[in-house]
Amino acid sequence: MQKDIRDLVKDYKEEGVELSTNHINKFEALLQQEMHQPKQKKKNYKWLSIAASVVLLISLAVKFYPSKNIETPIKIESKPVQKEISLGSISPEFNTIESYYTNSINLEISQLDLSEENKDIVDGYLLKIAELTQEYKSLTKELNTNGVNDTTIDALIGNLQLRLQLLQRLKKQLKQLKNLNTKQNETQVI
Repeated sequence: MQKDIRDLVKDYKEEGVELSTNHINKFEALLQQEMHQPKQKKKNYKWLSIAASVVLLISLAVKFYPSKNIETPIKIESKPVQKEISLGSISPEFNTIESYYTNSINLEISQLDLSEENKDIVDGYLLKIAELTQEYKSLTKELNTNGVNDTTIDALIGNLQLRLQLLQRLKKQLKQLKNLNTKQNETQVI
């Protein structure tokens, strides 16, 4: 099956292929164009290898640098973490009660109309509410130390109710004071 290429070419007769008269000039022009194209610059990544070497050296230095804490190992004693109990964490019903009262208290405080005339009254009420808030926190601590009992729960709910009642009473007094001031202003004008 193998044939010598000479045997194949022996019988080959070249057909009349004629080159154009301008063939040599075209070939030289293409050759010149190909030879004189600007070379594309290769990107130099030498700086990247230098930066990687510096990062590697720094990380090795940090890893193997001796420190003073190596001789004294730190012992961590784990104590069981107890979750603090609050009124809202006892049951969903108490959570609803606590969130209702705290939201109502915050709403009442935000709706207070403060002025120079009622500053003393407002400050007095807010001091009492701050004392009740501290008492609420101490009752919550008592709930955590003594456990859940009806007396503490009732005291917590009563505290929330008392704070809300004080704010409502303050709001009512401020309204009366405002009405009194407007009536006095009207009588002075007449």
